[in-house]
Amino acid sequence: MNHYNPQKHRRRSIRLQGYDYSQSGLYFITICCNNRICHFGHIENGEMVLNEFGTIVHDEWITLSDRFDCFELDVFQIMPNHIHAIISLNPFIGATLAVAQNIVVGPKDGGISNSDNDKISPCNRAEASPAPTTTMYDIVCAYKSLVANGCAKIYNSRNEIMGKLWQRNYYEHIIKNETSYYQISNYMMNNPAKWAEDRFYVE
Repeated sequence: MNHYNPQKHRRRSIRLQGYDYSQSGLYFITICCNNRICHFGHIENGEMVLNEFGTIVHDEWITLSDRFDCFELDVFQIMPNHIHAIISLNPFIGATLAVAQNIVVGPKDGGISNSDNDKISPCNRAEASPAPTTTMYDIVCAYKSLVANGCAKIYNSRNEIMGKLWQRNYYEHIIKNETSYYQISNYMMNNPAKWAEDRFYVE
């Protein structure tokens, strides 16, 4: 039997120290499939083609803001084995950054800095409910649970076992200014065309 070793099994937190993740702001997040398995579709001629599981990923995302009063849609990109999104918690730059209607169908390191506000955030609850003060953790965990449940229903209808859909953690980056916002947005929208260069690329 393997026993828990606090030194061996401790997961290092790389959140920006002292930052309140429930406060107003824009966040760039990436959620990956477990073992980088391409569950959601494929790239064809530089465009993402969603399958039935990718459709669940899409539909649950665009309705997620109905579950959280403080959450607004921004650009997002679904890729074969991950999803990129910009989440707005009480938009902090204003209407010039609002792109709720500019939704595209999922990372590569290009255009994304490795500064001290890049972090991997834990998300291992089976389900999550909105807390009195909603955090990014609540939103991402709820979304992962909704998508996993929807995909599992399809597998169950076929008498198949889906296994673990999502990687345990999600990646989160604070967008500090307008320049960073547009850089990340352009990177996301161009991601399908550069799929072969993506660090999550799987043939």
